[in-house]
Amino acid sequence: MPFAPELELATVDAVAGEITRAGKHSLPLGTPCPNCTTPIQGPWCHACGQRAEKYDRSILHLIGEAFEGLTHIDGRIWNTLPKLFIRPGGLTRSYLDGHRAAQIPPFRIFLVALLLVFFAGGLSFRNTNPHINLKAPDVQKDWSEADKADFAEAMGNLKNVKDGKPVAKPGDPATAKAAEGWMQDRKDRIQKDPEVFLRILEEWGHRFAILMLPISAMILSVLFAFRKNTYVFDHLIFSMHSLSAQGLLLTVCFLGGMAAGWTWQLLWLSPVHLFVHMRGTYRTSVIGTLLRMFLLFMASSIAVAILMVLLVIVGAATMR
Repeated sequence: MPFAPELELATVDAVAGEITRAGKHSLPLGTPCPNCTTPIQGPWCHACGQRAEKYDRSILHLIGEAFEGLTHIDGRIWNTLPKLFIRPGGLTRSYLDGHRAAQIPPFRIFLVALLLVFFAGGLSFRNTNPHINLKAPDVQKDWSEADKADFAEAMGNLKNVKDGKPVAKPGDPATAKAAEGWMQDRKDRIQKDPEVFLRILEEWGHRFAILMLPISAMILSVLFAFRKNTYVFDHLIFSMHSLSAQGLLLTVCFLGGMAAGWTWQLLWLSPVHLFVHMRGTYRTSVIGTLLRMFLLFMASSIAVAILMVLLVIVGAATMR
């Protein structure tokens, strides 16, 4: 299975930080490279590419650097995560005002939170559903022949739209039969190997989940369309911080829910956090914040529902 796109994005995002940290333990300029003896001109040898570092450091120091290199989360985590939950508006406002050096980049937090949500959600699903059964009920058993024909015709039109073919004329029996055969084939493949279908959904779910970031920023752009000195960039940073906090909260619920059902009650903190975050970032009134929260919830719910339907359709279409 190919790497999830957020892993690739996290790798690109980490390269910049790796370059900035490379010179911390570099050898003095002009020192012969330990590998090829070329005089060092920077944190890497320009001849062979080996990092020009001194490794005569304590084992604890090396372990700490290894952990930092794997996670790319240094001491800034203790300045970022507490504020993300306790003072989210202040965290986002500080970033927008230019105080960024002491924070973990918002996009990196978002990617890590997204990975944790899918990891914890997968564990929770497998723990509560050890025997997966995706056998679909026969909802057509009580349909009349006319209803079945209309349904087959509609599915045939959907398949033609997907394949770029002309939409069939009403009552075309050949198209209806082809659509019914395609749907039955997808259904049989999913029931035959539900684990593969779930893995496909998880793989595509990573990609679809990332779409919530620009969708959220677009919705906020509409909600704050008449607010001066507020830009799409501001909404993107707010969305990254907000979705990261909600994702980490959902991760705690997934993991805690496997041991204690009451952990899911923590989700009541979600709207409270959003209220504090939105009001602290945009300096809105209580009524204005609540109204925008309601509109954001409605629009986001519609977007999530559409994405879920598309996810299932794409998952079924890519079953082999």
